[in-house]
Amino acid sequence: MNNIRNIAIIAHVDHGKTTLVDALLRQSKTKLSKDLAPQDLIMDSNELEKERGITIFSKNASVRFNDMKINIIDTPGHADFGGEVERVLSMADGCLLLIDAKEGPMPQTRFVLKKALEMRHKIIVVINKIDKPDARPDFALNKTFDLFVELGAPDETLNFPIIYASSKQGLAGLEADLSKMKDITPIFDAIVKHIPAPNVAADKPLQMLVSSISANDFKGRIAIGRVYAGSLKVGQDIVHINRDGVQKKYRLVSLMSFEGLERPDAKEVECGDIAALSGIPEVTVGETIADSITPVALPLLQIEEPTIKMTFSVNDSPVAGREGEFTTSRQIRERLYKELEADVALRVHEAEEGGWIVSGRGELHLAILIERLRREGYEFQVSRPQVIMKEVNRETLAPHEQVFIEVPDAYAGAIIQKLGSRHGEMRTMESDAGITFLEFIIPTRGLFGYHTEFMTDTKGLGIMNTTFHGYKRDIGEWRERSQGSLVAHETGVTALYGLLNVQDRGTMFVGPGVQVYKGQVVGQNSRENDIPVNVCRTKELSNMRSKNDGSAEHFDTPHIMGLEAALEYIGDDELVEVTPKNVRIRKRILDVNEEKRLVKMGLKK
Repeated sequence: MNNIRNIAIIAHVDHGKTTLVDALLRQSKTKLSKDLAPQDLIMDSNELEKERGITIFSKNASVRFNDMKINIIDTPGHADFGGEVERVLSMADGCLLLIDAKEGPMPQTRFVLKKALEMRHKIIVVINKIDKPDARPDFALNKTFDLFVELGAPDETLNFPIIYASSKQGLAGLEADLSKMKDITPIFDAIVKHIPAPNVAADKPLQMLVSSISANDFKGRIAIGRVYAGSLKVGQDIVHINRDGVQKKYRLVSLMSFEGLERPDAKEVECGDIAALSGIPEVTVGETIADSITPVALPLLQIEEPTIKMTFSVNDSPVAGREGEFTTSRQIRERLYKELEADVALRVHEAEEGGWIVSGRGELHLAILIERLRREGYEFQVSRPQVIMKEVNRETLAPHEQVFIEVPDAYAGAIIQKLGSRHGEMRTMESDAGITFLEFIIPTRGLFGYHTEFMTDTKGLGIMNTTFHGYKRDIGEWRERSQGSLVAHETGVTALYGLLNVQDRGTMFVGPGVQVYKGQVVGQNSRENDIPVNVCRTKELSNMRSKNDGSAEHFDTPHIMGLEAALEYIGDDELVEVTPKNVRIRKRILDVNEEKRLVKMGLKK
């Protein structure tokens, strides 16, 4: 047990967690896949993680340093996946806190550090990316110390060890001088020296706390967690204690430990180590695996509540079933409920009007799920995201976000005005070296559709980060989207002639030669109302031609809507059609006349 160290790597998104883990794995001579290229990030194995350059799913690995086994947990940095951080910290005894040498501590740094301090973990501060040309290691260190003080860290924690590193180059040292660094060994030395061995009770009855869940096609639901007391052996009787305290006995037939990136089968996992086991079909995060004779439950881990919901339904557009492999309600339903096995922050309920209400932690959380389903061959449609309200003491409460913004001074006024109109409450405003730092508390609903607007207002120079703040009183009425849609009024293939006649009315989402159908949204109107447009119209052929015919025609490049942009854009009367090949925006009711009839009858607002 003295030869085990359990450590979590925490930081703001894109501060180099995964790159550092890669350096630790490669320099500890851990056995890696033969197909792995030197520039590949080992831990970001998911296709979406590689594309976006962010960690979405927390992962476990272990390395051997001399005679020491070091269990490493790579955690997500984005706020939408912050719940993963809270849970996996329960497996660790200490943390490597990564700080970008240029940016210093960022909003998510505050969140994860606060959780680590609440658990009284030993913190090693790693000032990373000192190889950047504009790196400010002293600034980053001072800001980090200020953050520790601000979060109320005790005196012994304030005396944290400091390592300087360039994880990209695989170098670390006790001084911020790259020329004096040889390899990543100083980080291993700091882990062995400063992170305590697991505080365990090997002679007591078995207790294991389930901290994360993964799914396997052959072994089913796999529970991953730390053994707090006793030990796990293949063939022993165990008891699963669920969140309600109900106990159920099982025989342990599949037990795994962590060696490098692999999960080899193990006959025994000792106290203080991290184990993975399968064969318990209903186990979930926060529950206890205990001894069969004297079962004692560990304190429950809280699972964060979802704040955003969307309705998923079978695609019923005119082109339904042509582009997807899995299109039926049975296939979509099975896939959504299968996702619950691995993602404990997700909720799925049957909707009364058909389809499924899927709830998650944020827009990105649900957008990632939609993108994964799309790439697997599923075809479906989704509604506009909605916030999940709470009723407390007969008062309606809505989720609110804490928003941190960095923008050049010239754009600060526009941002303050826009967030003010979205019911944002400004908490702080500071200016330094031409950059304005803003902090707002804003209803989650107020951020819907704002990211694109923010990037436009700041000419792409603004940085916006959000974390969940809590539930506060709902402000009531909300102003709907200020611009309407351009809606195709017939099915066909778009023609340049038709698009040229329409483009002055707003921003086009499609170019020429694209198959569209009646009721599909093909652009954004510059005014509030929706307009039916004929984008399939072609020029009538005749034998009359003028000398300059067509020379002055110019079609602006269309704004192609990706999945996240489409989810931001749509209104309550619109849907996003998602297929493996396309993302389309459409009206719920495709026929304009049918919509008018329903409004007249009072069946639709």
